[in-house]
Amino acid sequence: MDLRSLELHELWVYLQGTPLASLILTLAAYQAGVWIYERSGRMPIANPVGIAVLLVVLGLSAFDVRYSEYFEGAQFIHFLLGTATVGLAIPIAQAWHLFRAQWLAYGVALVAGGAVSISSALLLAHATGLPSAFIDPLWIKSITAPIGMGLAEGLGISPSLTAVYAVCTGVLGAVIATPLLNAMGLRDWSARGFGVGVAAHGIGTSRAFVVHPNAGALASLGMGAHGILGALLIPPLATLIR
Repeated sequence: MDLRSLELHELWVYLQGTPLASLILTLAAYQAGVWIYERSGRMPIANPVGIAVLLVVLGLSAFDVRYSEYFEGAQFIHFLLGTATVGLAIPIAQAWHLFRAQWLAYGVALVAGGAVSISSALLLAHATGLPSAFIDPLWIKSITAPIGMGLAEGLGISPSLTAVYAVCTGVLGAVIATPLLNAMGLRDWSARGFGVGVAAHGIGTSRAFVVHPNAGALASLGMGAHGILGALLIPPLATLIR
């Protein structure tokens, strides 16, 4: 190990004793993800959240840091998830007239999208023989993380695994939504955004804002409505079926 590597290792050992280490790692990874995303011309495949997750995983593996130790510092960002979700009320209010004009169609899409997101994931998981501990979080994978993790705790499901599924769902939705909807010939930005919000929650919503303001606003509404509907219906359904 050369002198520079030794100094870096000693610096990390020192930082590990403070919550700032995880916070700095998380923010630096996300900034790197944004930089790559911008340099790629904002290609969906270069999703900054997905890149940030990968960089954090590599960092924790390289320095042999356990998740529980990392979360001691990262919990400050986790705390802001709820406030960020509530902040989406502003674009929802601004685009409420778009929803009100076609509320019945959006309502049907909300129920159908929520049902398909749960049933398809559960059927695939059972078909591949996954253990129940890995299947249960699939009930909540398409609901925004702050609501989903709260539901998971109430249902006796791992909040950490729920968060992993939620992030993977959001990143995948943000990556494939634009090319898929383009291939389907769907040109209505409001409808596109609402579908992305229902299926890919916060990460998909952030991508929708990049594509078009109306898409972002309706994605916020779809994500919020799906979260509320899921919080009301998933606990009794999951308890009954499980």
